[in-house]
Amino acid sequence: MNSGYRLDGKVALVTGGARGLGAETARALARSGARVMVTDILEDAGRATAAEIDGTYMRHDVTDEADWERAVTTTVGRHGGLDVVVNNAGIETAALLVDCELADFRRVMAVNADGCFLGTKWAMRAMRPGGMAGAGGAVINLSSVAGLVGVVGLGAYCAAKGAGRLLTKSAALESARLGYGVRVNSIHPAVIKTAMGEDVVRSIAALGLAADVASAEALMQQMHPMGYGRPEDVASAVCYLASDAARWVNGTELVLDGGLTAG
Repeated sequence: MNSGYRLDGKVALVTGGARGLGAETARALARSGARVMVTDILEDAGRATAAEIDGTYMRHDVTDEADWERAVTTTVGRHGGLDVVVNNAGIETAALLVDCELADFRRVMAVNADGCFLGTKWAMRAMRPGGMAGAGGAVINLSSVAGLVGVVGLGAYCAAKGAGRLLTKSAALESARLGYGVRVNSIHPAVIKTAMGEDVVRSIAALGLAADVASAEALMQQMHPMGYGRPEDVASAVCYLASDAARWVNGTELVLDGGLTAG
């Protein structure tokens, strides 16, 4: 492997790292040589993932700014720096817009949009010159194809993921103009074979957008020309954006959808 793709000596923090995409991302970063801090509110699963990769774990609510300050400070204290922050933690609610409760909308925005904002903010503070880490780095925000195009029944999720997309671009430009040395990019997967991906399929039927789960599954398969993605497809993209091989990649949206949005 070209050494530019390695992460040896780098320190990474992955939110929502207890399971699914977050856990696979933590594994991939560790295999590439990074020391990884896994954060999540799921304590048992988070500790298990951290133990598996010889990393560290801490409980972390991404909607709480004080928790973000603690997570960044703890990571720098334990590992001697911070080079990569992956804002992966996310939730989803399925509801037709006319039926979506304000409380549910706000909850999705809090985790997916506020969490992305706070993670980007505290990463940039730590990584910029004079920050507690101070050596630059990379922020990778997990958005979605639902942050690029509308999806019926996922209005709150689309709003939150779209917010993350443009926050990413603003932060990337700000960092470059101010000489922070922090690259900020977003990743936009389509449906990935995880528990959350399976929930999307079931929600299509539950909302009456397909006759049953089997019909919803057939519809989703038809929309994905190369089939569903795998967690490792997303993890590999994160590792690339975190690496020095992506040193000139900033403010971009990396779409991982097997061609879903190509047509």
